[in-house]
Amino acid sequence: MELEFSGEMWFWRGPAPWHFVTVPEEDCHELEATAAFVSYGWGMIPVAARIGGTGWTTSLFPKDGRYVVPVKAVVRRTEGLDVGDLVTVRLVVDV
Repeated sequence: MELEFSGEMWFWRGPAPWHFVTVPEEDCHELEATAAFVSYGWGMIPVAARIGGTGWTTSLFPKDGRYVVPVKAVVRRTEGLDVGDLVTVRLVVDV
């Protein structure tokens, strides 16, 4: 399963602060159906992600009925990204 979408990067100031991009609602329905086959717990979905020329492996987090993509610091630095930037994310879920 492959997805490509654009979204705004946002910052969560929790106990472990992190940057995320939220998956659009229409793509979350397909991911939710796939989660039963690939999730390793808590609804987490392992993916290969790419923004621009930078790829990494991560897991999608379920949040507020949707999924969010955590964006590593090295990806943000390499691609010159900051909070509020509109980014195009490519995801590959191995089903």
